[in-house]
Amino acid sequence: MKPQDLRALSKDELKNKVEELQKQLMDLNFKRNSGVEKPHLFKQIRKDIARVLTLLKEKTKEA
Repeated sequence: MKPQDLRALSKDELKNKVEELQKQLMDLNFKRNSGVEKPHLFKQIRKDIARVLTLLKEKTKEA
């Protein structure tokens, strides 16, 4: 996920995106014990959550 794409989203859309990413990460954590096909997704999703939260914080400071 690129920051340029995320900057175009509104605050509500960013909040929804964070919830969606956290749900994906939680689902992956549940599957961890049985084996995950794509273990790189853990790191990728955590970084995406951090990006979205950073942009959300920037937008709240602007307002």
